[in-house]
Amino acid sequence: MTDTTLSTANNSMNSQAPSITILGGGVVGAACAYYLSQTGAKVTILEKGTFGGACSHGNCGFISPSHILPLCQPGAIQSTLKTFFQRNSAFSISPRWDPALWRWLLKFASNCNRQHMLSAGRARQALLDSSRELYASLIETGVLNNCDWHSDGLLFVHHSAKSFEHYREVDKLLTEEFGLSAKAFPGEDLNELEPALKPGLGGGWLYECDAHIHPSQLMAAWRACLDRQGVEIREQTEVLNLNRTRSAITEIETTSGKIKVDQLIVALGAWTPQLMKQLGLSLPIQPGKGYSLTMPRPENCPRYPMIFEEHRVAITPLTNAYRIGSTMQFAGYDTSLPPSRLNLLLEGAKEYLHTPTAEPVQEQWYGWRPMSADGVPMIGQVPKFDNTWVASGHSMLGVSMAPATGKLMAELVTRAPTHVDTAPYRLNRF
Repeated sequence: MTDTTLSTANNSMNSQAPSITILGGGVVGAACAYYLSQTGAKVTILEKGTFGGACSHGNCGFISPSHILPLCQPGAIQSTLKTFFQRNSAFSISPRWDPALWRWLLKFASNCNRQHMLSAGRARQALLDSSRELYASLIETGVLNNCDWHSDGLLFVHHSAKSFEHYREVDKLLTEEFGLSAKAFPGEDLNELEPALKPGLGGGWLYECDAHIHPSQLMAAWRACLDRQGVEIREQTEVLNLNRTRSAITEIETTSGKIKVDQLIVALGAWTPQLMKQLGLSLPIQPGKGYSLTMPRPENCPRYPMIFEEHRVAITPLTNAYRIGSTMQFAGYDTSLPPSRLNLLLEGAKEYLHTPTAEPVQEQWYGWRPMSADGVPMIGQVPKFDNTWVASGHSMLGVSMAPATGKLMAELVTRAPTHVDTAPYRLNRF
């Protein structure tokens, strides 16, 4: 279904011009606001900080149709969870008493099987492929401008030949089950493709379908677009309480006063389960803390964005900047910025690149990814509440899935036909 169809799919809604309140001024909230404003609705975004200032700001900016498979895969318990308690592991967990985390881990473990991996992969692919097409259209038509968009692909780099060959099975799976394949560059072929890499690496797999973007510039473009659409953005507005009847949210109490509600969309990322507790809804989302360092482009800057598979470090070359990011830490809503976690990024980059860094470091950053226990986003109506919706749990793929999520949310709220099957994302699936 086209955006034109969406904008006219519900004439009664358009004529009444309902108000829609979106909680969360990140990339998912922005996309929801855009597609809902296209229906003629009056849209307001409430953001407790600054628009685009949280996890949508310092991420690696990958638009990744290649990221079909969830973290919960066969063997993940043995290969990943056992490293969580290792201080210098790219994947780690901070030991503490946190029943919600342990419940999340049990749900995660229960999904580490082939059947779930494939079904989750299909749900993820639907949003990833749709978003990739929507991004290209939004940028081509000028809806989003000056985003530093690059469509060269994404390179998965392996330090050892053993790891490179092992990934051949993953590529085979993606090809046979999802129709997605990568180009293989073993050994010296990898250096011919990307001279910024050191010689002697195992090889790489290039996904030409992927793209990357400057996250801050993307959010600035979304804001300019929303301003043109007449969307109201209220920053420094924190939600204190949700007033409700038995079947609807009627009013939001905020630090800026009370706001009446017609339709409410919760797109608070990792903070979503905290608010949903007020409605008696337990969502298995945990904050997965990621880090990044931003600096000028090094003299020998890579052409391709990359993921260093064994070290779980990502590289994003931008037009006027360069970012090293990733790792995953389950530390709750911890606001510290440990040098040891940032050093993991630097040390990982040194293993692969001739010139891994440049001076000065312009920003040291962390953000909480909304990690769902099954690797699939939660998009849909809150049970028992007719006017309340959630768009969250995108894990590490918020930027990659945002446009399709926004379009899907607009279709759901307006009762229009949906462009993807909604069943995999329903909130009551757990």
